[in-house]
Amino acid sequence: MKKKVVTFGEIMLRLAAPDYLRFNQSNSFSATFGGGEANVAVSLANYGIPVTFVTRLPENDIARACVMDLRKYGVDTSPIIYGGERLGIYFLETGAVARAGKVVYDRAHSAISEIKPGMIHWEEVLQEAAWFHWTGITPALSEGAANACLEAIQTANRLGITVSCDLNYRKNLWKYGKSASEVMPELVAGCDIILGNEEDAEKVFGIKPQGFDVTHTGGEVNAAEFESVCTQLTARFPRAQKVIITLRGSLNANHNTWAGVLYAGGTLYSSRRYDITHIVDRVGGGDAFMGGLIYGLLTYTEDNQKALDFAVAASCLKHTVYGDFNQVTVEEVEKLIKGDASGRVSR
Repeated sequence: MKKKVVTFGEIMLRLAAPDYLRFNQSNSFSATFGGGEANVAVSLANYGIPVTFVTRLPENDIARACVMDLRKYGVDTSPIIYGGERLGIYFLETGAVARAGKVVYDRAHSAISEIKPGMIHWEEVLQEAAWFHWTGITPALSEGAANACLEAIQTANRLGITVSCDLNYRKNLWKYGKSASEVMPELVAGCDIILGNEEDAEKVFGIKPQGFDVTHTGGEVNAAEFESVCTQLTARFPRAQKVIITLRGSLNANHNTWAGVLYAGGTLYSSRRYDITHIVDRVGGGDAFMGGLIYGLLTYTEDNQKALDFAVAASCLKHTVYGDFNQVTVEEVEKLIKGDASGRVSR
């Protein structure tokens, strides 16, 4: 069975203030790369899944360094197209205890935001693929990016390729005159797998669990409350075979709980809940979940519970890894699933 995955979206230069310094305290920034769909691609490459990342980059040395970084992890970058003036940037300030983390975007007029339909030959790019993945970040960048994403989804549908979406609502990105609720339905309608968190379905589609307030979870997130969200999403998007919700309970910026539910064929699967007490870096946690989920669904084709468990454990481990990319192995994830969270040195 073919297992090649193709992901499409923006990758950025990430400039992070070191340790727990605030922006105004920092005289230097740690430079890495990251972006939703690229993060998923690196996860899959680490798990041994053939994966291609598609984007549009400028022709300069920073973009070349970005491509070299992706290749280092085994991601195929051959279909990347070039043009435009700049690579997007995001600045990260890491939160601590009661102080939330912050992200400042500098990605206006990035190369991919100026992409147009027809620039990428999707028939060729998707020819050997079993899976295509995108997120709600891409159509938020510009109307051209939204249309290119729709073009890819429709091509994948025509070729019989599984399509997954992480709803990934980012209110600070929808600035070109159209809202997520206007643009997203047509794209999500072409998806077989839909992933969201406790806020995405509400912000994009007005679908929410009754009586749930994300700001007052106290670390307790009841999985059963989200069955109604899953059933409403599958009713609205009948193509979707599975709907998955990540469940984050936030005691503070350094201490979260983490779990997930998967709804398929009228059955709700729930994962165990992890208690993450000393978060190293939570950015990319949802992407790590999606990478683990795609791996799980491709590998454990008849076992939704095992696929969900792998996704949750993989993303739990991501909270211990600095940077956007989840640099863990299948063996490390499986070890955590089996209950070994001791962190003992492996010699």
